Amino acid sequence: MLFSELYSAYYNTVAKILEAAFHPEATEKDLQKCVVEEAFSESVLTILPALRSGRWSLLHEDLSPVLRHRPSMPLTLLEKRWLKAIAEDPRVKLFGVEFPALDDVEPLFTQEDYKVYDKYADGDPFEDETYIRHFRMMLLAIKGDRPVRIRMRNRHGREVWVRFFPKGFEYSLKDDKIRILAAGCKFKQFNLGRVISCDFYDGDGPWKEKPKEERRRELTLLITNERNALERAMLHFAHFEKQAERLEDEKYILRLKYYENDETEMVIRVLSFGPFVKVLEPQSFVDLIKERLAAQKSCELR
Repeated sequence: MLFSELYSAYYNTVAKILEAAFHPEATEKDLQKCVVEEAFSESVLTILPALRSGRWSLLHEDLSPVLRHRPSMPLTLLEKRWLKAIAEDPRVKLFGVEFPALDDVEPLFTQEDYKVYDKYADGDPFEDETYIRHFRMMLLAIKGDRPVRIRMRNRHGREVWVRFFPKGFEYSLKDDKIRILAAGCKFKQFNLGRVISCDFYDGDGPWKEKPKEERRRELTLLITNERNALERAMLHFAHFEKQAERLEDEKYILRLKYYENDETEMVIRVLSFGPFVKVLEPQSFVDLIKERLAAQKSCELR
C-alpha cells in the first residue's frame, strides 16, 4: 500500500491534515487545502468528511487532533531497503544524489535479480564518466533555463554542432536510452548517447531569446482492467499528471496531461496495451493511432 501510486497519497495527505490541525488557528479551509495540494481532485469529497464524521477517528468534532503528538512517518526497514535498491540503479546515480543514511542497508533487490525482456541490447552507457558529465551539464542547463551548444554524431555518422535550450529528459524503456528534449531549434529531441561534447552557449544575437513554452495536451483513455491493465497503466504513466475515475465492470477512465513533444512516444505507449486501452479523445490522437496501425499493417507487422 505504501508503494502504491493510488493509495500512498492518502497516508501522506492525512498526515499533513493532522499536522495542520495541531495549530490552534487552523480552520476547516486550511485542512481542505491540504487535501487539494496532496491528494487527488476527487479526494475533497471523501477524506475530510471521513475525519469529521469520526469514521476515521483521528480528529474531534471541533477538528482538533485526537493524537497527543504530531504525526511522524519514519521509514521502515522495508522502505529503506527499497530506496537503497533504487539508489543503486545507474540511471538514478546520474543525478548525483547521495544517500549516506542507507550505507549500512542491504538493497531489497539488485540489477542481477531481474531480467527485462523486449528491450534493445544497445542501451546508453549510464556508468560512463563522459556520459554522466554530459547528463549533469544538461541538468544544470534545464534548471537554469540556459542554452547549450553540443557536438554530436547524427544518425548518418557525421559530426554536427547544434544549439538549443534543453527542456527535460525522456527515458525510453524499450530502447534503454535517454533523450534530451530540446527547444529553440528544428529538432525536438536528441539522444544523449550521441553527444560527443557539450557546454553552455554564451553567444549573442536574437537566437538567445527564449522559445515559447511548449503546449500541453490532454488525453482520455478507457481502461479495461484485464491482465492487470490498470496497475500497469498507472506505473507506465507514473510521471505524467493524471486523474483516474472508476466506472463499472472493471472499467476506468484515465485522463493524462502531456507535452506536445511527447506525442509520438505517447502513441507507442498506448498501443503497447493492445485492446485493454482505448483512446476516447481527442480525435487527433485517435487518428494518430489509426495512422500508426495502418503503417504497421502495410509493412505486414503484427
